[in-house]
Amino acid sequence: MRAEAIGGRVINIINGAVNIMVLTIVLLLITFSGYALWDSNQIHQTADKSHYTIYKPTIMDEGKTFKELQALNAEVFAWLTVYGTNIDYPVTQGQDNMKYVNTNAEGLYSLSGSIFLDADDNKDFSGFINILYGHHMAKQTMFGEIGYFADRGMFDSHLFGNLYFNGKDHGIEFFAFIHADAYDSTIFAANIKNTQRRAYLDNLLKKTLFQRDIKVTTDDRIVLLSTCSAASTNGRDILVGRITNDIYTNFFASNDTGNDRNALAAGGLPAPQARDTGWPKGIIVCLVLMPLSLSIYRIIYHKKRSRRKRARSRNTSQRKMNNYEKKITARRRDSYGGPVLDLSDRQPACHGSVCGGSGGSHFNGEAGVYQNRVSRTAQRDFYLQTDSGSGVQPHAGGQQNERLYLYRYGNG
Repeated sequence: MRAEAIGGRVINIINGAVNIMVLTIVLLLITFSGYALWDSNQIHQTADKSHYTIYKPTIMDEGKTFKELQALNAEVFAWLTVYGTNIDYPVTQGQDNMKYVNTNAEGLYSLSGSIFLDADDNKDFSGFINILYGHHMAKQTMFGEIGYFADRGMFDSHLFGNLYFNGKDHGIEFFAFIHADAYDSTIFAANIKNTQRRAYLDNLLKKTLFQRDIKVTTDDRIVLLSTCSAASTNGRDILVGRITNDIYTNFFASNDTGNDRNALAAGGLPAPQARDTGWPKGIIVCLVLMPLSLSIYRIIYHKKRSRRKRARSRNTSQRKMNNYEKKITARRRDSYGGPVLDLSDRQPACHGSVCGGSGGSHFNGEAGVYQNRVSRTAQRDFYLQTDSGSGVQPHAGGQQNERLYLYRYGNG
């Protein structure tokens, strides 16, 4: 019995440990999910154009705020705007093309990175091909909207942009959209010689998904806005434009979000989304779920514990009862000098005329105990001892022909 009790206790301990482990894992998952929501929101907030609005160069401040941004990061040198989108960011250039993959325009580490010019291109955009890179991000941040130009309506309705560098604005006239491979060296080429420009331009136009004939020549300065494509692993979406000295009117400027004319583009750029505030809700949900999970666990655990305690109590009571019966049996055996027999399957023992039969008889030399199936409140113990024709007469209670029931304590 002791081994069984120890085994049951070990099983209960293991069961409790497993429950605690599972609950801990669930709580860690909830906490991690809340942190992931918060961290994702922080990344998108850092990448949102509103984070840099105060630095945007304008005629009124004559580039004062832009110079403040350059004071924070000397590698900021230009500002790119694509009319009718949320692409409105400062432009950087590092010594290689890796630094600004995870560094923002303020020079701080950020997974959103920044818009940056290819390290082999000139900061004055004097080259024939100038490539600007940016992350394809959700919530219409960074170059997340470049892929929208794969829709014809979007491409046809968003024609212009602006590029600020060398202290003044320059226009961008978009004329092509390309879906290319990231390792296509015929497109991602730098320092193209004059003799190679015509072949490069012809190859570029052959690979376009959409294009407009704006009479691009080899004397123009071309800018490529490149970002990752959701269509393929190594795919790149590229919006191609021509840099001009003419400044184009931003017809989308009547709406601060720059998207009020999307109705002109069938299937074009979706309406701008309000700043996502889902992460505080996620944190609140996590904070509510954690104590709720603990409460549910405590209720389940205590119910199981209570059931186990009741079961142990019943088992303990039964063991005590069994031990008590063994002691009583041993005590009877010691008192009467013989075995106590369980005659529950036999007829009631008779003594003399008590059974009502003719002629008396003893127990034929046996000491017996008969168990009567009556209620516990009516139970009494009767013991008989016989030896060689003499025995203890049962108490008749004044009644003749009374049947004597001998039964054992504790059963009924």
